[in-house]
Amino acid sequence: MKAYAEKPGALARLFRTLVFGLIAFVLFQLISLDLSWPNQLILGCASILIGLIVNRLSPSRVTTIALMLVSITATLRYGWWRVHVLVQYFSDPSNDRGVFNAFLLLMLISAEAYTVVIMILGYMQTAWPLHRKPMPMPADVSSWPHVDLLIPTYNEPLSLVRYTALAALNIDYPQEKLHVYILDDGTRKDFEEFAKISGVGYIVREQHTHAKASRHNKLT
Repeated sequence: MKAYAEKPGALARLFRTLVFGLIAFVLFQLISLDLSWPNQLILGCASILIGLIVNRLSPSRVTTIALMLVSITATLRYGWWRVHVLVQYFSDPSNDRGVFNAFLLLMLISAEAYTVVIMILGYMQTAWPLHRKPMPMPADVSSWPHVDLLIPTYNEPLSLVRYTALAALNIDYPQEKLHVYILDDGTRKDFEEFAKISGVGYIVREQHTHAKASRHNKLT
């Protein structure tokens, strides 16, 4: 009975692998397919239409991944065309390939490649989120932990940080257990005065090295 129960699972995994392989093959063909601009316009409109339809079908995880695949396919298709055009440009001896022009072209495609990588990494982080249930706090408020809320700032204006600090002070949490600190890497006198008036902690570093001030490991 146990072996019989495991068999459908193995078949289901095999089926999913085949389906994903087929989808990857079709998407690669769409990415590398050479189309005229009218056909490209049709493909682009069809991709938008498919995305809108899929988005309205269901809010499930499968729908989210499908929309990500449509987006990645469209983006990689542009990247495929962009690299192809660039290779043609540098391969054609009739083009004026000056050093400055080549530098600008390579800078542009590097920026576009960076954007594509960041987009794909963002999709990887959000494609399969963990749905953790929030843990209830103990009924005894006195057993709740102390919370340090850090507001790092360097060159932000006081008008911005003021509202952030005041909003932090009004968080729905026992006030005796909530500690708000402004971490001022700009070492500004008006920030220190505001912190004293509003009852917010104020911390500056002797040396402003490495990352922003939020990397404090210990507050005193």
